[in-house]
Amino acid sequence: MNETRTERDSMGEMTIPADAYYGAQTGRAVENFPISGKTMPPRFIRGVALIKLCAARVNADLGYLEDMENQLIQKAAAEVIEGKLDDQFVVDVFQTGSGTSTNMNVNEVIASRANEMATGERGGRSPVHPNDHVNRGQSSNDVIPTALHLSTLEAIERTTVPGLEHLLEALEAKATELDDVIKIGRTHLQDAVPIRLGQEFSGYATQVRHGIERLKATLPRLSQLAIGGTAVGTGLNTHPEFPERMVSALSGETGLKFKVADNHFEALASRDAIVEASAALKTVAISLAKIANDVRWLASGPRCGIGEISIPATQPGSSIMPGKVNPVMSESVLQVAAKVIGNDATITTGGLIGGVFELNVMKPVLAYTVLESCEIIASVARAFADKCVAGIEANRERCQELIEYSLAMCTALAPKIGYDEAASIAKKAFAEGRTVREVALETTKLTKEELDHLLDPKSQTERGIPST
Repeated sequence: MNETRTERDSMGEMTIPADAYYGAQTGRAVENFPISGKTMPPRFIRGVALIKLCAARVNADLGYLEDMENQLIQKAAAEVIEGKLDDQFVVDVFQTGSGTSTNMNVNEVIASRANEMATGERGGRSPVHPNDHVNRGQSSNDVIPTALHLSTLEAIERTTVPGLEHLLEALEAKATELDDVIKIGRTHLQDAVPIRLGQEFSGYATQVRHGIERLKATLPRLSQLAIGGTAVGTGLNTHPEFPERMVSALSGETGLKFKVADNHFEALASRDAIVEASAALKTVAISLAKIANDVRWLASGPRCGIGEISIPATQPGSSIMPGKVNPVMSESVLQVAAKVIGNDATITTGGLIGGVFELNVMKPVLAYTVLESCEIIASVARAFADKCVAGIEANRERCQELIEYSLAMCTALAPKIGYDEAASIAKKAFAEGRTVREVALETTKLTKEELDHLLDPKSQTERGIPST
């Protein structure tokens, strides 16, 4: 049995593994780009294959494909969409900036599988040709940006947002559960006036809610598809009805709402919508990092840290210190945030220098990077919700101890006795290692009952003036 076969393209012959479905152009790309070993994400490949499936149907309806060609392409494309041929998409991410190598990889695999269905032999260019039939009415220059928008919108709407909504629910539940726990606030890493733990968590929940809103706000631009622009946006070699029919078909197949690009020249030449989406993802990552960082600090200890909350012990924390347990879920979130922020720098650069005249030529790395950000934010949000947030408990005695000992309690005295006298009490309490309550009772004319009222921590967690 032969281990290789010969395939041909416009540049000549190429030797291809006999069991491969891809052809000569893919083989050349594999030889040209032995860069990272990273290939395009399955979600993106499915997007390209879905475009091919819909294009076959639309071209057949327009009279440009025979019924047999249409049916074979649709069947082969469906197998790609189902993930049955994932191992055939072998082109490195760092390839031609238009993504032509990936477009042809998909064209060749679909044509090869279609030919195998028809003749029993994979490969070749008949009865289904990768360019003339699978790529009919298309260019890599409109297929790849269409797949980029399609896959990114799908990832945000069906993966990232649901993952964040799961975390939002966990944070909202924890805010309600802990709303009766009063703790000391901290600004500039210094003691501040009291706050309820539930209030603190309500702030975290709102950060996540705003992040979801920011992501959803990017969808109208992502919903605009470049298909039908072909090479430079003019639509050369495609039917006038092709863009509208393709958008309708893609919307029907995915259940998502797409539209024809407002301007095909912009849709090919710029990647502003991806830059915008990445910026929203970065903002979400920063929000998650703030939340995770607060949680690990609040749980620091167990004996020599802040220790106002306890988090679930998920795994041993040290290979040398027995019994040590670390805030590993928070640390995972922080690493994801760092990666997403780095990804955004890549995407920003791709939008900045990749767009020259009629085409952006950094699309493969943009696709790989933005989809990675979508996926890892969703995954870490769910993991953090389930393995950390859900199990957080308040250390009530510790919270009360720190409130009573805090010098910031004198803030509630200022409206009654004046800022300067309150500051003097704080300094004296600090110097003598005493509480504000003890010093105020000794140095002011306030009675114990008045001090109990003024220094009631719960009243300090609501808007108002404690002395009135």
